[in-house]
Amino acid sequence: MQSAAAILKAIWASVGGDGAALNHVRLTGGEPQLPSSFRVAVAAQVSVAAAGLAAAEIWKLRSGKAQDVSVDMRHAVAECRSERYLRVDDKPPPPAWDAIAGVYKTADNRFVRCHTNFPHHRDAVCNVLNCKPERELVQAALMQWKGEDFETAAYAAGGVVALMRSHDEWSALPQAQALAKLPLISIEKIGDAPPKPLPKGDRPLAGLRVLDLSRVIAGPVAGRTLAAHGADVLLVSSPNLPAIPWLTIDTGRGKLSTFIDLKREEGRRQLRELLADADIFSQGYRPRSLAALGFAPEDAAKINPGIVYVTLSAYGHQGPWAERRGFDSLVQTATGFNHAEGQAAGIDGPKELPAQMLDHATGYFMAFGAMMAKARQAREGGSWHVRVSLAQTGRWLWSLGRLADGLKAEELSSEAVHLAFIESMPSGFGALRAVTHSAVLSTTPAAWARPAMPLGSHPPQWPAR
Repeated sequence: MQSAAAILKAIWASVGGDGAALNHVRLTGGEPQLPSSFRVAVAAQVSVAAAGLAAAEIWKLRSGKAQDVSVDMRHAVAECRSERYLRVDDKPPPPAWDAIAGVYKTADNRFVRCHTNFPHHRDAVCNVLNCKPERELVQAALMQWKGEDFETAAYAAGGVVALMRSHDEWSALPQAQALAKLPLISIEKIGDAPPKPLPKGDRPLAGLRVLDLSRVIAGPVAGRTLAAHGADVLLVSSPNLPAIPWLTIDTGRGKLSTFIDLKREEGRRQLRELLADADIFSQGYRPRSLAALGFAPEDAAKINPGIVYVTLSAYGHQGPWAERRGFDSLVQTATGFNHAEGQAAGIDGPKELPAQMLDHATGYFMAFGAMMAKARQAREGGSWHVRVSLAQTGRWLWSLGRLADGLKAEELSSEAVHLAFIESMPSGFGALRAVTHSAVLSTTPAAWARPAMPLGSHPPQWPAR
């Protein structure tokens, strides 16, 4: 079984990283850290370390000096469950899931998972089933459906659900075969542009401007990570879009936050103006939705030659599911993780991973890809497109191997996390206690310079450099 260092080395090499940089990385701690048959702790550590190493490389570009990067496995695991450990005025998180979200049986004795945290997704499920949003009624209605038929119908109606598949069932699908041909992190040149020198500053990403158009966990974690290394991150949302407040607080640390209505021409004009002065454009919206509004990668490269455009999808950018909506819990269900964990635990049914690991690891890979592409832009010019997906991160996690006794590991308690990895800070929501960033850089320590604020707290403009 590969070590964390060997796994990191392979990822670093896959995007052309300088091998000498790996001499400055220190990975501490051992498996398992959470009860799982999968190597979730190594996935946490390596994805965080990749992003930390990329920040150190940009610092070296700025200053000519290398610095050390250390990541403790337990700290990385805590950060990859940061939403669980957040406290606002000493209050723990509210219930994470909508009343009818979760797992149901179908007529053909299969399991389906419904994700209904956003009202329009809940309505889509209830419309397909012709029932009220009550758990018993949803289950009764699903006993009239075959699992795959419901999955297909719910997606067609705008819902987000997943049939639980075994890994073998998933691997036989055309979508899995399309993913197998793609890299973990894709970085492609999409246009010509002169190199943009890095602005002056005392942090790796100081003076770099990041537009963050994302919600829930993976994309927002990417923006939070870029902010931790000094970027000016502007989260763009809309008053018309649903959000999950607790996640907004946890991933909003370090960011500015503004409202722009992209359904109006005035809003699209505002975003074009912001994009013209941005360095990185990071987005996790449904595939093609921003392209329809004039903000495809190629559009962005015309508006701002030299842009780094980062795209997050659920199931990858090729294959028949390329435009399918999805969340971590659904991708876990569809691609075999829940089935495999259930089998390992002796359960007749699904068992979730002990963290939203596809979300968090993908968020760090987004930040990593954005920084590696920005480093290339500063050296050689060009506009660049970085692509990651939850399902491809899942494919990578699966490739790391399984832990025979992993499910016997002790759960990581809130008390242990709060003793070791928590900092206190003010915010626009009250006093926060939250997990610190787990990549420790020796010269430029990670830190969030701005407090988390309610959505739309700032005007749609960049701070002065």
